[in-house]
Amino acid sequence: QVQLVESGGGLVQAGDSLRLSCVASDSTLNRYAMGWFRQAPGREREFVSLISGRGGSPYYADSVKGRFTISRDNAKNTVYLQMNHLRPEDTALYYCASRLKTSDYVLTTAWLYWGQGTQVTVSS
Repeated sequence: QVQLVESGGGLVQAGDSLRLSCVASDSTLNRYAMGWFRQAPGREREFVSLISGRGGSPYYADSVKGRFTISRDNAKNTVYLQMNHLRPEDTALYYCASRLKTSDYVLTTAWLYWGQGTQVTVSS
């Protein structure tokens, strides 16, 4: 069974940086796009970023564009999310997702595998 394990979350102040990691248990996922979503309390899970299997073609939500950078290291079965200039509104549980089923990558239903999430809290 495929597992995705996120790490790197924490409590930081506004303006600080964090780097999230997501390790996949199965190297076959390296050929597929991987993404990051987040869910704040009382809100829907929302798309944050996506990267293709080869590490190109990154996409970002407008709310994080210019502040967040997605990357991957297929030798380590790992995708990263570098988050700079964090804001209180970035506070959420961040999820890693893999294996797109459809092209509607902003939708949670488009992804087959999910991690359990890592909490990011940004204080003002």
